[in-house]
Amino acid sequence: QVQLVESGGGLVQAGGSLRLSCAASGRTFSTYHMGWFRQAPGKEREFVAAINWSGMNTYYVDSVKGRFTISRDNAKNTVYLQMNSLKPEDTAVYYCAAQKGFRTISPRTQSVYDYWGQGTQVTISS
Repeated sequence: QVQLVESGGGLVQAGGSLRLSCAASGRTFSTYHMGWFRQAPGKEREFVAAINWSGMNTYYVDSVKGRFTISRDNAKNTVYLQMNSLKPEDTAVYYCAAQKGFRTISPRTQSVYDYWGQGTQVTISS
């Protein structure tokens, strides 16, 4: 029912910036909580950031606080992840996910997200 497509990944040097986008299909985007997750080589997929349906609440993993900013534009059916001061440790495939907004957001729990994108590669060089 909902399709998510990530874009904006690429190769950047440490200290640089990237802006990821996640475009959603349909006309019910504003009813979904949205999240970003990432999976680095040899590691499990981890929570990065999330934003509730209204945009009033945001959540971040400690390692990206102060560097990453999640936002959304419901008129464009798009959620963004602005990534600044990038580090080699940020190298991963980044995934966008959508969670039905019938209840209060559970930002970090992967199993409660209903839809997932295919991911976009982010590579940070030293």
